[in-house]
Amino acid sequence: MGIRDCLVFIFLCSCLQAQLVHPLNTICNSNDSKALEGFQNGLDSRIDGWGNNSLYCCSWKGVTCESSSASDMVQNDSFQSSSMRVVGLELAGNGLKGKLSDSLMGLTHLRTLNLSKNFLWGSLPSNLFDSQDLLVVDLSSNQFSGSISLDTILPISLRLLNISENQLFGSLDASICGIARHLEVIDLSSNKYLGKIPFGFGNCSSFQYLSFGSNLLTGSLPEDLFGLPKLKTLDLHDNLLSGELGSNLGNLSNLINSDISFNGFSGFLPDVFKNLQNLEQFSASSNKFSGHIPESLLNSKKLSLLKLKNNSLNGSIEFNCTAMVSLTSLDLGSNHFSGSIPDSLSSCQQLMSVNLAHNNFTSQIPEGFKNLKSLSVLYLSNNALYNLSQTLGVLQHCPNLSFLVLTNNYHNEVIAAYSNFKFKNLKMLVIANCGLTGSMPSWLSNSKKLSLLDVSWNHLEGRIPDWFGEFTNLFYLDMSNNSFSGDIPQSLTELQSLLFSNTSVQEQTENFPLFKKVNHTANTNLQYNKLLSFPPSLDLSYNMLTGPILPGFGKLQHLHVLNLKFNKLSGQIPGALSSMTNLETLDLSHNNLSGMIPTSLVCLSFLSTFSVAYNNLYGIIPNGGQFLTFPESSFEGNAKLCGLQFVSCQPQVPQQPEASVVDTTNDTEGSIEFVGLQFGIGVVSGFLVSVILCIRWRFIFPKKSV
Repeated sequence: MGIRDCLVFIFLCSCLQAQLVHPLNTICNSNDSKALEGFQNGLDSRIDGWGNNSLYCCSWKGVTCESSSASDMVQNDSFQSSSMRVVGLELAGNGLKGKLSDSLMGLTHLRTLNLSKNFLWGSLPSNLFDSQDLLVVDLSSNQFSGSISLDTILPISLRLLNISENQLFGSLDASICGIARHLEVIDLSSNKYLGKIPFGFGNCSSFQYLSFGSNLLTGSLPEDLFGLPKLKTLDLHDNLLSGELGSNLGNLSNLINSDISFNGFSGFLPDVFKNLQNLEQFSASSNKFSGHIPESLLNSKKLSLLKLKNNSLNGSIEFNCTAMVSLTSLDLGSNHFSGSIPDSLSSCQQLMSVNLAHNNFTSQIPEGFKNLKSLSVLYLSNNALYNLSQTLGVLQHCPNLSFLVLTNNYHNEVIAAYSNFKFKNLKMLVIANCGLTGSMPSWLSNSKKLSLLDVSWNHLEGRIPDWFGEFTNLFYLDMSNNSFSGDIPQSLTELQSLLFSNTSVQEQTENFPLFKKVNHTANTNLQYNKLLSFPPSLDLSYNMLTGPILPGFGKLQHLHVLNLKFNKLSGQIPGALSSMTNLETLDLSHNNLSGMIPTSLVCLSFLSTFSVAYNNLYGIIPNGGQFLTFPESSFEGNAKLCGLQFVSCQPQVPQQPEASVVDTTNDTEGSIEFVGLQFGIGVVSGFLVSVILCIRWRFIFPKKSV
């Protein structure tokens, strides 16, 4: 074989290899490839997995193709007759940014379009739905805006439409029922649709899932909305809807999930739930319902979730747990229920979450609660419960109990300090504002998984125990407004979840569903965890603690709130506190502290609340960083302090102690001596000094490596 023959052979092999890699039947239709190119060109960057050769776009990420139909073969040449047509474009959660090009209308065979969970913005192209084969459109969780007239653009073939979690607006039009007659799923939630829900949606006989939640809809519900024979999910939560919920609710015999919470519905809940044999979840929280819970609702066989929180429901409650065998979550908080906590709940043994807080229950915990082996969340705050020892004795038999809130009950009782209670899986315990007496209970030391503990506003006394250091997940501790005494234990400076970059700080409150505590700060630049109501905090204020502020607090780099005010602490403010780089609130006021304010504290760039008022401090107030924003009240009650906040103060300033911070008195004395100069010069110089100090401080005291 000659060289020419070899070259021909190699060329033919290359052609064969190319044919194997890109067989003819994977070649895109030219119109489809142009449409996809136009779509990509409208984005801010190229899509991962999309090549440069649009001829083979069927192999691109998220693209699905099928063979051309016979009609296409007649209209195209022989090469195109073997090409594939794009029938699916699914790029959910791919970080796409940019506008949605109207070139997608060129995908005339498209059946599925899923671009959800991206960063697409702008208005929706009016011709986006031109494909008469379109079955599924999911554009949810983007940033689309503007109005869209669904009644004029939806194809008759459409089965699912999800444009939720955008910024679209307009009014609802029931005429879509006459166009997209096969539509089964419609989700317009979390947009800005307003006005009334019009009469006519009852004609959408194929509807199985309807969600208009989190919009601005007003008025009462049209009666024909309850005539949808196939409807399984009705979600109207978080609107401005009003009126009564009529007996026609019972016509939705296939209903599985209904959420009408956060509206203005009023009147009685209709006693029609015996007709809703498939109902699994019913949420009507935050409305104006009154009266009793319907008996038929308390006998729902398949009901797993019942939320009626924040209404005006009243009376006593009796659950038929023999029938309610599926009930796992019950929320009746913030109503007017009275009497004893129903013992019948003890028979609902699948219960995992129970909220009876903010009612008028006056009783002990039913002994039968010890049978609730699946119970994980129990909120009983703000009732008139009594006998705390009995409550703890019963609940310790619930092996999965993780979140327990008993606030504002058990008034003036003695907390059982030495009982042998065991709560091994407890993550959150709140027994605040009960006026309890006694000392910190030793049995709590066995709850090694504890992440949040609040025993504030009681009359507890004695020393703070050392065993807090054994709680590796503890990130929120509130012992304020008690009578604790003695020194602050070293163990509080060794809380593992606050020392290093520990994932527990982000994860511990993911499942704190019902209890919220007011934020200590208004700073929203820092991310605490999934529930922003719980910044990592240590609050020991309003006690009788003595001794120094431990320099070891500086190791708690993930602490956001340190509150030690109204104690009897003495000594100097440790300069090591400047290592608490995430600190937002530092309150050391109303103690017996002496010395100077460490200049290194200007390095705390997130500090928004600061007070050292009413101590025995002296010297120059640090001039830089966040200190330029603090009011005079943060420093009052210290006769020998001076600085820009106290322009009339000109004391003889002693030298900064070497052990506290880097000496910067030469820089700041000038600002006192020439206080009449323009304030702007002081601000600029203060900023420069603070930057230099922060650099020097971190050089002298480097961060501990993780």
